[in-house]
Amino acid sequence: MEISMPPPQIYVEKTLAIIKPDIVDKEEEIQDIILRSGFTIVQRRKLHLSPEHCSNFYVEQYGKMFFPNLTAYMSSGPLVAMILARHKAISYWKELLGPSNSLVAKETHPDSLRAIYGTDDLRNALHGSNDFAAAEREIRFMFPEVIAEPIPVGQAAKDYLNLYVTPTLLEGLTELCKQKPEDPYIWLADWLLENNPNKPKLSHRPVTEEPY
Repeated sequence: MEISMPPPQIYVEKTLAIIKPDIVDKEEEIQDIILRSGFTIVQRRKLHLSPEHCSNFYVEQYGKMFFPNLTAYMSSGPLVAMILARHKAISYWKELLGPSNSLVAKETHPDSLRAIYGTDDLRNALHGSNDFAAAEREIRFMFPEVIAEPIPVGQAAKDYLNLYVTPTLLEGLTELCKQKPEDPYIWLADWLLENNPNKPKLSHRPVTEEPY
């Protein structure tokens, strides 16, 4: 009996990035830095959160002394939310941001985004998800229409490789042996790009400002 398999997909780690209200005017240059750092901006939207929605977004910080100031700051004007994608997106974006306290960042990581654009421990210019679970929750909060793709692990990852990666690679290596090109590495890389059945399809539709 023939088993029907789901269509192949490419799994790329995603994280949520926020350009906070006080530096929205720097959006274009920040996006340029993001793209030059190897990220894809999968989706983007500009919106103005209410204090109540800010409280829900930062629910894990509830009860801390700075919480009222944080929600007031984040609801003070429009912000830009983006879904960023690349290999190890969460850790690379956090590294690019630098320490959460901009004053510390200016001392220890002067080239980081928070050192460049941030003001102090509260007004630190940009947000990044802390880990995979946070990224998943925050992306759903800011982009409720987005379908989060599960990342295969364990046996599911092995099945994915056996079903979708190994056959393509074997076909390419077989063709490589037949062709015997002068530079086998470049030839195989070009062949895989040309014959990749799992080319990712990313949406680049901008979302207009949608106040809550």
